[in-house]
Amino acid sequence: MCPFMQFIEGGRRYQCGFCNCVNDVPPFYFQHLDHIGRRLDHYEKPELSLGSYEYVATLDYCRKSKPPNPPAFIFMIDVSYSNIKNGLVKLICEELKTMLEKIPKEEQEETSAIRVGFITYNKVLHFFNVKSNLAQPQMMVVTDVGEVFVPLLDGFLVNYQESQSVIHNLLDQIPDMFADSNENETVFAPVIQAGMEALKAADCPGKLFIFHSSLPTAEAPGKLKNRDDKKLVNTDKEKILFQPQTNVYDSLAKDCVAHGCSVTLFLFPSQYVDVASLGLVPQLTGGTLYKYNNFQMHLDRQQFLNDLRNDIEKKIGFDAIMRVRTSTGFRATDFFGGILMNNTTDVEMAAIDCDKAVTVEFKHDDKLSEDSGALIQCAVLYTTISGQRRLRIHNLGLNCSSQLADLYKSCETDALINFFAKSAFKAVLHQPLKVIREILVNQTAHMLACYRKNCASPSAASQLILPDSMKVLPVYMNCLLKNCVLLSRPEISTDERAYQRQLVMTMGVADSQLFFYPQLLPIHTLDVKSTMLPAAVRCSESRLSEEGIFLLANGLHMFLWLGVSSPPELIQGIFNVPSFAHINTDMTLLPEVGNPYSQQLRMIMGIIQQKRPYSMKLTIVKQREQPEMVFRQFLVEDKGLYGGSSYVDFLCCVHKEICQLLN
Repeated sequence: MCPFMQFIEGGRRYQCGFCNCVNDVPPFYFQHLDHIGRRLDHYEKPELSLGSYEYVATLDYCRKSKPPNPPAFIFMIDVSYSNIKNGLVKLICEELKTMLEKIPKEEQEETSAIRVGFITYNKVLHFFNVKSNLAQPQMMVVTDVGEVFVPLLDGFLVNYQESQSVIHNLLDQIPDMFADSNENETVFAPVIQAGMEALKAADCPGKLFIFHSSLPTAEAPGKLKNRDDKKLVNTDKEKILFQPQTNVYDSLAKDCVAHGCSVTLFLFPSQYVDVASLGLVPQLTGGTLYKYNNFQMHLDRQQFLNDLRNDIEKKIGFDAIMRVRTSTGFRATDFFGGILMNNTTDVEMAAIDCDKAVTVEFKHDDKLSEDSGALIQCAVLYTTISGQRRLRIHNLGLNCSSQLADLYKSCETDALINFFAKSAFKAVLHQPLKVIREILVNQTAHMLACYRKNCASPSAASQLILPDSMKVLPVYMNCLLKNCVLLSRPEISTDERAYQRQLVMTMGVADSQLFFYPQLLPIHTLDVKSTMLPAAVRCSESRLSEEGIFLLANGLHMFLWLGVSSPPELIQGIFNVPSFAHINTDMTLLPEVGNPYSQQLRMIMGIIQQKRPYSMKLTIVKQREQPEMVFRQFLVEDKGLYGGSSYVDFLCCVHKEICQLLN
């Protein structure tokens, strides 16, 4: 039921806005109509008066027709030699003690209904019994990684509050337990398998938090070899680098989704780990992938902990199925996101959280009516953190027009870029990159040529005419074409390209917008009396100045660029050192200096970071020093060092294509 249903015959029947069928109103739902044919209870019923609302689902909508159990979180820590050595295992165990207090709970609840479990692993798996009545946690080892089974049911998944002292005991003991281990080989697929089997045995959905750092080379299903091959770059075989090495991970992902098991992976690689293979299960199960290259405790600790905290606390739903319905004349044909499709209509997600978006492509294949418009309903059936089955409904009514000019007027460039990026990044698995880049240029030219031909007032052919709503489409399209996924660069690793590809596939519109065209703020013009952000400038070297300090952010990275003649009072104010030469560029956090400049800058960085899914690590860059090369890659309007046109050159190229199309 939604606001697009029309009640008729005194309220006894209603006509569906989607298929136009007329149905009887069941007696329990009957209500009289007023003088304009609207039900008397119109404003009391959310489903008649609102665009978005939720229903508590009936048992027909639950697995096996019984209410679901609350979900569980399982923490799985790679305790191989390198992770023990660099202090990562100790850090994770220490922090979990405070973070487990923050496991999400319903607003009205005292404690969270989510249960927790713990596994450590190298080339074998260690399960822990943390039942509340134990004095000490008990460890059980599973050495048969080919056929993983769960060695205990009772005491593996527990309520954190009840078992707190046993859990804290365990977290204190884990770093010492493996302190003398020299085991450097790890397994990976059996770890996911173990987590999924544990959730299956407990008959609940849930999420695995896996902390992993190396290529899984131990004998086991999902074993990988190093196949990083630079010779494939810029050939038709480059697509192989983005495909998983074995089909083990694909079938594992399908099993996970079938059992409502979502996987979030924290990766700490010091060399190639094959992100294209390891990242597949997180992507298809609606999980998140985080990557910290060459993790160093003093530099990367804060970024990782922010990500972990945010990930544990974020709003999330489990075991979800989404359907998108439309009125006649158009239909949903393609879906992009952290999803699995077993048929053409059901979008399945082991979990969906507040940072994930699903992008839907519709095909207009029949007549649309200007009177009734185009209607869309998106329904998501999911399980809440307390184990309640719900339906969340979004309804949208769009205007239809026979005038192309109207269409161009209301076009949303940022949504278009999100769609083009996802469809291009999906195509990367099957098509040569050169072909994909050509298709994108071609589509850009086609959209603009169509406007020129049908909507623009006549003018000289040499003039490039863009619709108002698409003025920035070419800028963004050029940024997409230059992204390292579609255009390889010698200094960017295969893993980094696979990682960025995966991040974009689940991004919402605001995040993809910032990712492709970073925000660049002049900090030297700060007004310390104002709480407003300084106006952003265009991402081009021509906008930087020797006297300036600029902050650049793209949702993954943050840079503070300092011109050689930066004002000394600003440097003193921000860094608490007397001059440019004294600034230490190794820091990843600004010192807390008690003056207005420092406070203002840290506040601005906080505002930019807010609501972004990934914690941005800060890099300090001095003008004319080596690290500036990395920073320059983000000045997206300039010509790339290794190919990739400047914005101006790209405009000329698109203009040429438009002229050819019009001739």
